[in-house]
This record gives sequence, C-alpha cells and structure tokens, in this order.
Amino acid sequence: MFKIKLEGGKTQEVPEKTYWHTSSHILAQAIKRLYPEMKLAIGPSIDNGFYYDFDTDKPFTPEMFAEIEEEMKKIIKEDYIIERFVLPRDKALELMKDEPYKQELIRDLPEDEEISFYKQGEFTDLCAGPHLPSTGKVKAIKLLTSSGAYWRGNEKNKMLQRIYGISFPKASELEAYLNMLEEAKKRDHKKLGKELDLFMIAPEGPGFPFFLPKGMVIRNILEDYWRKIHEKAGYVEIKTPVILNEELWHRSGHWDHYKDNMYTTKIDDVDYGVKPMNCPGGMIVYKSKLHSYKELPIRAGELGLVHRHEKSGQLNGLFRVRCFTQDDAHIFCLPSQIEDEIKGVMKLVDEVYSKFGFEYTIELSTRPEDSMGSEELWNMAESALAKVLNDTGREYTINEGDGAFYGPKIDFHIKDCLGRDWQCGTIQLDFQMPERFDLTYIGEDGEKHRPVMLHRVIFGSIERFIGIITEHYAGAFPAWLAPVQVKILPISEAHHDYAKEIEEKFKAAGLRVEMDLREEKIGYKIREAQLQKIPYMIILGEKEKAANAVGVRSRKEGDIGQMETEEFINKIKKEIEEYK
Repeated sequence: MFKIKLEGGKTQEVPEKTYWHTSSHILAQAIKRLYPEMKLAIGPSIDNGFYYDFDTDKPFTPEMFAEIEEEMKKIIKEDYIIERFVLPRDKALELMKDEPYKQELIRDLPEDEEISFYKQGEFTDLCAGPHLPSTGKVKAIKLLTSSGAYWRGNEKNKMLQRIYGISFPKASELEAYLNMLEEAKKRDHKKLGKELDLFMIAPEGPGFPFFLPKGMVIRNILEDYWRKIHEKAGYVEIKTPVILNEELWHRSGHWDHYKDNMYTTKIDDVDYGVKPMNCPGGMIVYKSKLHSYKELPIRAGELGLVHRHEKSGQLNGLFRVRCFTQDDAHIFCLPSQIEDEIKGVMKLVDEVYSKFGFEYTIELSTRPEDSMGSEELWNMAESALAKVLNDTGREYTINEGDGAFYGPKIDFHIKDCLGRDWQCGTIQLDFQMPERFDLTYIGEDGEKHRPVMLHRVIFGSIERFIGIITEHYAGAFPAWLAPVQVKILPISEAHHDYAKEIEEKFKAAGLRVEMDLREEKIGYKIREAQLQKIPYMIILGEKEKAANAVGVRSRKEGDIGQMETEEFINKIKKEIEEYK
C-alpha cells in the first residue's frame, strides 16, 4: 500500500495497483499531447509498475522518453481532478470514434456491463478503474523500457509499441527502486549463466535450455537434496512417461482446459499429448493396484520433465521455458488425513526455503472461471485449506479466481535478497481427479471409497529455481552448492607437484576442486578465481610446501591465512554438511 496526502494534511492508504493505474493514464495523456496521431490500446498496472500500448509505426527512443517524462511531470503538477462517468454503448462508441482499439473493447463488452470512463483535464480514457483522486497525487515517476507487443497478445494481430514505467509517492523510493534494477542487471541469471558456464539457450531450441557441466553440478545437488529430504519425510519416488495418449488427457481434463499449452503428436495414427503436467501419470501409477486404507497416505514424488507451449515473446532464460522439471509429488490420503498432510508439506517448505535464506508469503488461490467440478466440492476444498492455514496461525492473502482448474491451492511466494517476489511452491487440494480416474481404496468396512489427492511442488521448476538462486546469490553460491568449491593456485611451476598432492587429498575428501597451473602471476589467478565466484582459493608457495599446509583465501572473508590441510578439509566439509 502507498500513502497519499489528502486535503487538510490527512493521509490515505491506496493499493499500489491503483497508484500505478493512474500513472498509466498520465502516460497516455502525455502521449496524446505530444503525438496526437498515436492510437491508444490498453494501459494496466502490473506487479511492478504499469505499461501502456500505443499504435505507432516508429519505436520510442531515449529522446522521446525524456520528452514524454517532462510532459507527464507537467500533468502531475497541473493536478487534474480524476472524474468517473458512464455512458450507454452508442454514446461510448461515439466518444471513442477516433480510437479504434477502444471501440473494439467497447463492442466486446457484455450487453449488461456498465461502460465507464475516467477524465483528467482534456484527456478521457475507457477504464473500469479505480484511480487516485487527482493526477497530483502521483509524485516520482520514471519510464523504464519499451518493447513490441501484439494487440491482445495475439500474434495474428498488429504489433503495438509498449512503454513500461514505475512511480512512487517519494523520490527516495523511486531512487531505491532504480538502484535495485541496476543491481538486478548485474545479477541477471542469463548473463551469469554464460559467464559461469552454467547453461545456454541455443538457436536450435528456443525455450529449451542446455545445461553445461557446471550447471549440471548445481542441478544434481538440488535433486540429490530433494531426494534426501523426501525419503526422510516418507515419500517414494516414481517416474512416468513424457508422452501419453489423447484419451488420458481427456480424462484428466487437460485436453479441454489446457490443450493450447500442450504439444501433440501422432503414433500409429493415434493422437498423443506431450505431458504439460505429471499428475495424470501419477494417477495411473496409483490405479495400477488395489489399495487398502492401511496404506494411506501414499506420498509419490517425481522429478518429472514436462513441456508447455509458451509464446516466443514470453521466453526468458530459465524463468520462462518450454520444457522444465517439476519436483512434483502426489499424496493420496483419507479425508481425515488432509490437514496433517498439508502441515507436513508446509514443514518441508520451511525446511527447504530456510536452506537458501528465503523468507516467503502465502496466498490461498480460489476457484477460477474455467474450473471443473461442483461448487460443493470446491467450497469443501477451499475451507479445508483455509482451516489448516488458520489453525497453524499462518498469515495469508486470498487470491480470488487463481486456483488450478481442478482445485484450490496454497501458493508460497519467496522473496530474494532484492525483495523480489517469486511464486515457487504450491499445495493443491483435488477432489476432481480421483473422481475422473475412478481412484479407490478399500476402507475399514470392506467397501470401496474415494481417496483425496494433494498435488504439491516446492522448488516449482528445477530450471526456474536455479535461475532464482543464481540471481539471489549473484552467482556466488554457498560452498555446498558451488560447482567448484576450491581452486588450487600454485605460485609457480616449482609448486605444481605439491598442488597435485593437495588436489588428490581434496578429491579423496569429496570436494569439487580445480587447479590453475597457468604460468601467470598469483594476483591474476586470484582475480580470475574471484570472477568465477569460487568459495575458497588455496594458495601454495614455498612457505606452505615447507609447512605441509595450505594458504586459504575465502571469497567472502579474504585472506584467512595458513591452515593445516586436514583442518581446512574439516572446515569446508562442515559448511557443506550443514548447508551453510
């Protein structure tokens, strides 16, 4: 929430999105003043600021940005009252006669929907609102970037020009945000992924990441850690096929609700779907044998590769890809076990996120418009999730209409070191899939009953999580996660044999180690290792060789000094074992 000043010195809290929505209208008003020939499309608030789309044949330049910002500041200074009014459809179309995109939006509105406008000075825009009382309530504003954007996100429509911006009630808040953006650029996982040889995206496979040897080290460590904690928590691991026939996807509901995001193929003249989610395969595994109530809960985990069709303009490094590995698990349980199972997943979430230094917030996402199943089952599922959150004293917000099409969910949003929000973990309560797949168990009464199903992920996507932690740590991974934990730097060729001896000891202790045997000055080697963000550098010269010791330099602490070899091994192994 932002605080704005009202008449008489009073203050009022307003949602950020209301503040940013008003800012987008100020942008549009400035554009119409400076470039009246440009046509207006849409200008919503988004998670971090706002944008507005314009129909123009010329891209926006930095010089234009400066001119537009100056005009926006004038509009803010003029402090126009923002007034709302409504019109019948014919008069609304007449008012927007020079704005074809607005006319299209008006025509697409349901017959019974109110058509509202907001006016500020000479500028009027079609809008559902809400807005601030006046333009002067916006204080510090900045235009950030521009890009192309298809009208209504459809590649068959015209390409428009989009301007992104941000605004705040205080100049100091804007400055802090811009500093954060600069820091985020330095931490960009696409840039670091290339510099640190972690992953690549090849032109032969847009949206399909290639993991390089050092990236595979991180990936394997995450997967090994995942297996370790899940085995401890009573999970079994399964693996289901990537391609399954069309009938299965009809049964699960994905063909009707998710087909546009699926890849399909034909095998022996039969239609098949490449799985976008792991759950239907998990259901087939459960149904492959008869279960007793005594076996429940069954917790079946899967590191499952899924494929989803994403538009090329939405692809973004490891954050938005077309194939990724979900750390899925499906829990089949009795109705009486629901609460305990959800609490067990939340305990795992706490354990995992704390290892990476993440704090998190919780959302309860409710029934979407495109859902399946009865209202009664949805109400029961939503109440069950809310009860667990309330009973455990967890703070949460309601995210109306953002549940999965088969059930409501609890979403976990982690915050990285820059305060950015990432939705990773989720728990989805599902009464629909067990019904559709006719899943049963034999109860105490000897009769067949329907189990309840929980879908859940913690990392969310292994690929995306690697992208997040790369930026969170700025590529300086903790020792337990670093692809190379120790770099051995002999001062000269005379110390190579001793360096190889130390390398053997480190490898025998299970450390990931590299040697730099180049004929370069030691200062240069140290700088190179620092750029590669290696946690520890071992400097070996005559003094260390004579003492049968190692000179230790930490990425974080600098020069630590000379240590006995075993002492250093014990130090780093303790860090690794404790996931420090």
